[in-house]
This record gives sequence, C-alpha cells and structure tokens, in this order.
Amino acid sequence: MLRNITLSADEQLIEAARKKATSTQSTLNVEFRKWLANYTQAQDDNAVSRLRDVMQQLSHGDAGRSFSRDELNQH
Repeated sequence: MLRNITLSADEQLIEAARKKATSTQSTLNVEFRKWLANYTQAQDDNAVSRLRDVMQQLSHGDAGRSFSRDELNQH
C-alpha cells in the first residue's frame, strides 16, 4: 500500500531532480521510493554489522569455569 507524504525542498533542486529522472525514463516518485528503500536497507546493514561486532567481542568472554546443567538452568 502506497501512502502519500509531503516533503519540502528547494524549487530548483526539485526541478533538476525531475529532469534527471525524466532523462532516465523515470519519475521523481519512483526515484524517491528507490532512495527510501536504499536508505532503510543501509540502516539495517549497519545494525547487522554492529551486532556482529558485539557478538564477536562477546565470543571472547570467559566464564572462568565450566558449569553443570543444573547450574545453567538455575534462575
């Protein structure tokens, strides 16, 4: 489902963006949707990368000893 939003930008910038989109047989709306998808994907990629870094750091932890099954299941 597509939802309408209102954005504001410099008039000349909007016109230049429209011309560029038209030159590639596209529209400003299509190009904005592509940008939005890439923007959110980049954020997801950064989050995954940060999570991997943290997991890598945590994998080097040492509990100091082995625990029995009962000890591991205690609350």
